[in-house]
Amino acid sequence: MPYILLVLLWVAWCALHSALISPAVTERLQARFPNSVRYYRILYNLFAVVSLLPVLAYAFSLKGTPLVTWAGPWRFVPILLGVVALLFFAAGGRRYDFLQFLGLRQMKDESACGVLTEDCSLDTGGILSVVRHPWYSGGMLLVWARPLDAAAIWTNLVICGYFVVGAILEERKLKALFGRPYTDYQRRVSMFLPVKWARRQLLRKK
Repeated sequence: MPYILLVLLWVAWCALHSALISPAVTERLQARFPNSVRYYRILYNLFAVVSLLPVLAYAFSLKGTPLVTWAGPWRFVPILLGVVALLFFAAGGRRYDFLQFLGLRQMKDESACGVLTEDCSLDTGGILSVVRHPWYSGGMLLVWARPLDAAAIWTNLVICGYFVVGAILEERKLKALFGRPYTDYQRRVSMFLPVKWARRQLLRKK
């Protein structure tokens, strides 16, 4: 029962988090509050953090004996996962506009868009030529780089599912915004793992 409640709490948080940033909500706010909507992104981020705290507190209250400890010959696994995750985060930070992500740029510029690039263009360079969602990739790796008890495993499964669903919903918006260039980009570049990029590198060496 405690783990069912934990999963329900995570699913509820993820669903609310996605719904509040959906085009249906943001476009309605844009129409209703055109002079104030620029504050929405930062308020959304603050609400996401504050609402996450009780879910994390409940998850930590269920902390039990680890089922996976990454001990012995497996002790390198969390180190590898953590390093690769940090590389994804750092490389993504070089392509994304962090002020846009936080909502600070929107507060200064009412015309700022929802795309995480400073000029609102489709960026396919750098790490974005390797995977389409480097921050999601890093997040999915990082959550497994720790000892795993039952609560952690259930939490990780929901979070990884949320990243997948979130990426799909995000890409719907990007396809609507950029059209054919984005669908071409999807065909060239993998979503989370650099499979297509690695295949191209191998073919070049041959």
